[in-house]
Amino acid sequence: MKLKDALLGLCLAALLVTEFLLFSANQKKTAAQTALREAQHQVETLQAENDRLKADNAAAQATDIVSLRAENKNLARKLAELQNENTRLGASNQWLFKQLTLLSDTAQQQEQQLEAWAAASRQARAAAQAMTEAEQRAARDRTICIKNLHDLDAAKQKWALENNKTDVDVPTEQDLLPYLPNHLFPVCPAGGTYSINAVGLPPTCSIPGHAIQ
Repeated sequence: MKLKDALLGLCLAALLVTEFLLFSANQKKTAAQTALREAQHQVETLQAENDRLKADNAAAQATDIVSLRAENKNLARKLAELQNENTRLGASNQWLFKQLTLLSDTAQQQEQQLEAWAAASRQARAAAQAMTEAEQRAARDRTICIKNLHDLDAAKQKWALENNKTDVDVPTEQDLLPYLPNHLFPVCPAGGTYSINAVGLPPTCSIPGHAIQ
């Protein structure tokens, strides 16, 4: 009887220990499930945050890409404008260089023409002065020559009067020397040759224009 009670008590004790262990295991299981749910919740939260960050990052990258593309397009447009402006300026510089060269050549030609005109003007003034001097000298020589012709004609008339000569008689240079100024036969300053001629004719000079009027 006592053995049966002891076995019964041992079974009850074992049962109690088993229930305690089951209860403890259930508590641990419940705690583990709770921890698992919390961990899953944290994982889901982290996953959602990660997805959000990825979405935000993708949106930011997309915005940056759009901005960079727009900026690149703007830079490309500005570069094209600068290239066009550079081309235009290059063409303008070439045109200006050609114009400058043309103006330089024109100025040089004008300077040469002015120098030629100045030389021609100097030559014209020199020629005019020479002509004036020649005309003055010719007029002076003509005046002197005509005076000489008058002296010769006066000498002829005196010679004819004193020597009873007629209009057809022709005196020599020696015949007229006593009746000429300083007893010298005159000489044409222009190099002309005098012809005494007959008493009835006026003396002449070989140079045209040198004649008694």
